[in-house]
This record gives sequence, C-alpha cells and structure tokens, in this order.
Amino acid sequence: MKSKSTSTGLVYHASYLRHYTGRTHPERAERLLSIMKKLDAEGITGRVELLSPVKASREQIGYVHQGAYISKVEVMSARGGGMLDPDTPICPDSFEIALLAAGGVLKAVDTIMEERTMKHIFALIRPPGHHATSSRGMGFCIFNNIAIAAEHLKREYGIKRILIADWDVHHGNGTQEAFLNDPSVLYFSLHQYPYYPGTGWLTEVGKGAGEGYTINVPLPAGTDDGGYLYALDNLLMPVAREFKPEFVLVSAGFDPHVDDPLASMKVTSHGFGLFTDVIKEIAVENSNGRLAITLEGGYNLSAIAESASAVFYSLLAGTDDKDKHREAVTPGEVVKRRVEEVRDVLSRYWSMRS
Repeated sequence: MKSKSTSTGLVYHASYLRHYTGRTHPERAERLLSIMKKLDAEGITGRVELLSPVKASREQIGYVHQGAYISKVEVMSARGGGMLDPDTPICPDSFEIALLAAGGVLKAVDTIMEERTMKHIFALIRPPGHHATSSRGMGFCIFNNIAIAAEHLKREYGIKRILIADWDVHHGNGTQEAFLNDPSVLYFSLHQYPYYPGTGWLTEVGKGAGEGYTINVPLPAGTDDGGYLYALDNLLMPVAREFKPEFVLVSAGFDPHVDDPLASMKVTSHGFGLFTDVIKEIAVENSNGRLAITLEGGYNLSAIAESASAVFYSLLAGTDDKDKHREAVTPGEVVKRRVEEVRDVLSRYWSMRS
C-alpha cells in the first residue's frame, strides 16, 4: 500500500450533487460520482488529503460578479429555480451550491498558501465557472470559480503574478473578460475553434495594461495529445518562464477527450496527465510548486473519470519524474501552423525563448 501524499489534496463535498440540472443535462451530478468512484477504485483518495470546502462569501463572489447578478441568482433559486440562459438551469439549491463551488477553489488556494507542505490541490466541484461573466451565467456556469480564486490570491495574499491555464475544449470567455485589462493575471487558453462561445481568436490579447497577458490558442477540431503538448511546450512554457507566476491555476475541462459527446478533439485520458506534467513543471520552476486545479467541463462519464485519475497520477508523481512520452508525440501540420501564428502574435510582447 502506498502512503498518503502530504503535498497533494482533493477538495470535494457531497453537496455538489444537489445542483440539479435534470436527468439528461450534460452537466449533472453523475460526473462527480463517476470521478469519485474511479479515484476510490484506484486508491487515489487514500493517498491524498481530503479537504472540505466552505461557502464563498457574497463579498468574495463580488470580486468578479456584479451585485445585481448575484442577487438575480439568489432570487431565482429562492423562487424554485429557472434558466440563466438556454443551457444553464438552476434549482432551489443552486445559489448555495454555487457559493460552495467557488468556496471549494478558495479552500484549495488558502490551504496551499497557509500550509507549506501542501503544494497541489484538485478542487472537484460543480457547477463549473469559466464561462460566467461579471453579469451573466452561461454555458452551464453560474459563478466564475477560478477568477474569484485569482482575485482572492491578489487581495488576501498580495500575489502579484498568477497564471491561469485553461485546457477546457471551450474558450473561457468569462475568465478572459475578468482579467482583460490586468497584467497581474496571465490567462492562457487552448480550445477548439470555431466553437462555443465563439470567442478566443488568437488576436484577442488583452487591453490597456493587460495587453499581451491574454493568450488564446484556437485549435482545429481533431487536435490530439501531440498538438496540445506542442502548444504547451512552444507557447505556454516560454511565456511562463518570462512571466514567472507566483501561483498557478488550471481550469481543467476534460471535454477535449476523444470520447466526449460535445466536442471534436482527440485527446486521450493519458494526455491530460501529460498536460499536468507540463503545468506542474512550470509551478515547480516558478511558484514553489503551488498549483490549484478546478474542474470545468467533460461529459463522457468514463472519460472524465479516467482523465481526472491521470491528472492525480501526475500530481502524485515525484517532481523529478520525467515522462518520456512528451518528446515522442508529434503534432499535425495544421496545429504547427496555428502555433506559429500565435507565436508571431506573442513575439510583440514576449521574447519567446525556450
């Protein structure tokens, strides 16, 4: 039996299952149940620290969201539920559970900041968040969990440079909006393009003081592990080494999986572990290993479970472990060209030295 890790944690609460979206909605409670069943079967839950979230305060939600929108969600839930948009149902419990979801990511970053031995934490939460804008819930998202956590790191701990890496198959338009003018947060998104929500073209680079701190990598349908790794190694890695983040956050959507019903990418479960290897290397080099991951999308129940398991195996591996598969994969020519297009854009703001 392997011993429990003192550096890796898992945030989870059964209350997340109470956000009821309907029996056939893609973003439903079975997603978390499937992941937890897999983590238990693999013995992973016995090797990590299990952490219980507390609800985010209204003030903390207000770091990112307008008061009128917060009140709208609260009132709609109190009246029995409704639809924030055609894709985003809420039930009577949704407001409280959305507070608990944001609080799950806050629990992750607080634990990492306050406990020196805890370096990597996966917040297994729902509803997801990266589509939620300051004034609107959309795309299954109510509050922008990861953006709230980034603001919390800045305000509570004085963190001045935060990297948010987002590999969900859909562009995180809400996270981009939150930090569009903010040079303290580097937002890096890999996503299928064109696809929902229609944003995330490579020329969207931020505005004002934040110009150059938004990096979009719009990938073609069919991109596989090799294409994602090529983009991470040739775009994120050199910029991160120059930016030198003090804390790393990840929006981990598993919907780029080859078996996902809502997208057209060809990433394998193993691939998500390789992506985590890259992100963890950035964290080790720049932020003393501080890395918090939050669940976003992913809608094939077996694929999401296997993918989350692969992420945990990466987190639990020693920091000196090197995965040889990273050098063996080769991207397609279309992806190579797209990466070069993004490099050309980024060269206006970053040296792009490997």
